[in-house]
Amino acid sequence: MLTSDFYFDLPQELIAQHPSGIRGQDKLMLLNRLDGSVEHYMMDSLPDLIEKDTLMIFNNSKVRRARVYGIKETTGRETEFMFLNTIDKECCIWNTMVKSAKKQKPGMNYKFPDGTVASIIEHEGNAGTEFRALKFESPINEDWFERNGHIPLPPYIRREDTEEDSERYQNVYATDTGSAACPTAGLHFTENMLSRLDEKGIERCFVTLHVGLGTFLPVREDNIENHKMHEEWYSIPKETADKINEAKKSGRPVLAVGTTSVRTLESAAQKYELSGHKTGDNGKWLSEGTDSTSIFMYPGYKFKIVDKMFTNFHTPESTLIMLVSAFAGREKILNAYKIAVENKYRFFSYGDCMFIR
Repeated sequence: MLTSDFYFDLPQELIAQHPSGIRGQDKLMLLNRLDGSVEHYMMDSLPDLIEKDTLMIFNNSKVRRARVYGIKETTGRETEFMFLNTIDKECCIWNTMVKSAKKQKPGMNYKFPDGTVASIIEHEGNAGTEFRALKFESPINEDWFERNGHIPLPPYIRREDTEEDSERYQNVYATDTGSAACPTAGLHFTENMLSRLDEKGIERCFVTLHVGLGTFLPVREDNIENHKMHEEWYSIPKETADKINEAKKSGRPVLAVGTTSVRTLESAAQKYELSGHKTGDNGKWLSEGTDSTSIFMYPGYKFKIVDKMFTNFHTPESTLIMLVSAFAGREKILNAYKIAVENKYRFFSYGDCMFIR
């Protein structure tokens, strides 16, 4: 299957540059993945569209102020770093994504806003890519990012971050800091919406996947099977694993909120099978625990956990549109996206949403 099979024409004006005026007041498309039919709602209607016995899974990862600007010692020019994850906590080494990466070479030093200095060092796997390993003189923590960093808006939002983004590019239920981009399907949920779901008796629980490298990388291979995903860290608490296993055993639907939740659940199921088990044996589909994943889902993938999906509208030829195509079918997704364009839905992180069931 080719990357170009997932292309669609998207007018620039439909790429949302700002959040909706009020959180949660967004368009909602309902896609039936069996027959491809489409219905149009507003986000406010979501509780009425979800069956009462559904188990909803949310990703509670919180966005770090991960975009930080350093001054290059040799030129005095400002260089943008996107901090992704620690390589070595004790040695204060971070994996970063760097603007004009070819010009940022090992041995170069950078001074950050508070005077902290870091150097690029050699790191296996980073040569010739957008990524560089950055070694600090002493450890940095979340307070450092709060003082020095900016909200890491994605590149298709063509503006600088503002104070509004500090609140709106963060899910209301986010608790565990570590993402370099927001799990944006959750941006549509308000405290009031969560209360309405509770009132209906819809159960929910949380996983954590810190969004990292894979989110930013385009698919550069013509054949999608040759594309390699970078790893991202995830964790599933015992309470969540128990509830998922219980739901699957009793035939209750599992609704994943966001592609990051999907990747977490399916990765855990895959790991469970690789450990010598078969999903469903002894009433178990996955186990609790922490791991990293580079799972890549595209048409042909068989979902083991996820029965329904709540998600945003994704970029053409991206791994995310391939994932939702694996779930609902490529032609059905592309047709739904065509309808979304015709009806002027807003796309990507600050855009509208889709419920696939």
